[in-house]
Amino acid sequence: MQKLDLINVKKTSARVRKHIIEEVFSASSGHPGGSLSCTDILTVLYFNEMNIDPANPKWEDRDRFVLSKGHCSPALYGVLAEKGFFNIEDLTKFRGSESYLEGHPSMKFVPGVDMSTGSLGQGISAAVGMALAGKLDKKNYRVYAMLGDGELEEGQVWEASMAAAHYKLDNLTIFIDHNGLQIDGKIQDVMSPEPVSNKFEAFGWKVIGINGHDYTQIFEAISEAKKTKDKPTAIIAETIKGKGVSFMENIAGWHGAAPSQEQRDQALAELDAVLKKLEEE
Repeated sequence: MQKLDLINVKKTSARVRKHIIEEVFSASSGHPGGSLSCTDILTVLYFNEMNIDPANPKWEDRDRFVLSKGHCSPALYGVLAEKGFFNIEDLTKFRGSESYLEGHPSMKFVPGVDMSTGSLGQGISAAVGMALAGKLDKKNYRVYAMLGDGELEEGQVWEASMAAAHYKLDNLTIFIDHNGLQIDGKIQDVMSPEPVSNKFEAFGWKVIGINGHDYTQIFEAISEAKKTKDKPTAIIAETIKGKGVSFMENIAGWHGAAPSQEQRDQALAELDAVLKKLEEE
């Protein structure tokens, strides 16, 4: 039985959040809010759960991850760099004209990226295809995907969800980053996808609700998903947009904005304080 390395994932999450701030600041563009809200989930996946090998990113039997909300690439890049897929120093070249770290992740250029994403709704479709291929090839790998709650407004999400249940893809687990905000404001004001849990249940999925910043709940939900048979699992993670940076939390304006020098310094100071406290513990 795999155990949760709680101290390690907490420290790693704090470092990844620092990377997110540095990436978006360096590029003077990007999407910090949703990147910060999904950081804890990505950290548990990559550092405590997924069967992957940074030295062999295309390993046939690896677990797969699809960032369906591809605009939150700063979080994925931060995690991949911390895991050793590429140099951490490259993160400050994010979105640069000569950089391989584009605004949306590319499987062609970035080691560890399993699917190029950006057009919302398409990532989950690719994840369903990967999971179905695993079943047909009699492989044991698992497929994970991360969707934004605003992304659920895309009809393609529900076509993919219907297919996943139809083919009984119990090797597929998706996370819904349910922070309640999208680029234009609150999701219920733009085009409400609620009730999210009931919709996935109606489509034939196993549904688990968690606090998306509680590492133990994330870990236990993944463990429960792995035990579920004959249906895919949707983990509805209640999160805070901009989590970890006081002035970004729960502010829709930080969906796609870069911090100033002063804001960058404040954010890093707050995250350094978190790391210092963890080191003392």
